[in-house]
Amino acid sequence: MERVFKIVVTGPFNSGKTTFISAISEIDVVSTERKTGSGRKKCNTTVAMDFGRITFPDGYVLHLYGTPGQDRFDFMWEILSEGMLGYVVLVDGSKPDTFEEAGGIVAAFKAMSDKPFVLVVTRSDRKDCLSPDKVRKNIDHIADVDIVRCDARKLGDVKDVLLALLERVMERAEALERAG
Repeated sequence: MERVFKIVVTGPFNSGKTTFISAISEIDVVSTERKTGSGRKKCNTTVAMDFGRITFPDGYVLHLYGTPGQDRFDFMWEILSEGMLGYVVLVDGSKPDTFEEAGGIVAAFKAMSDKPFVLVVTRSDRKDCLSPDKVRKNIDHIADVDIVRCDARKLGDVKDVLLALLERVMERAEALERAG
């Protein structure tokens, strides 16, 4: 019997969400990207969601849902967060001008759900990428959250992020079990 679990991947525009899911999904990512009309470098943006899947031999399945990164599509965040096990917040460590937006995304998700999450510093291969400590000092709402560096193109890095999140999920489940 298949048991499906849902993880949401979110973050500001162009933080690496689609790339992150594509690096680990066993299927071609189902994407709702459209050409942007903005003057930004990136030509496409996710307007509804990205979807990827990971199947484990024991019947467990992870569904990965990537959110749109632009505020005008933030209505999708609540829809996609329904029933999630936890979430991953990506932030481009080489773009400090997006840190405030990342903090807003974290605040929005915390208001929707008490599920565990990890913050991921992408573009970690770049010389101008800030350290996790510097990122933590510049983003609100993440004082006690794990921060993981990641090259969203690399399968091993993406696995490490998902394992960090699943550890948080297990810690939360154990704490709830002890309390209840």
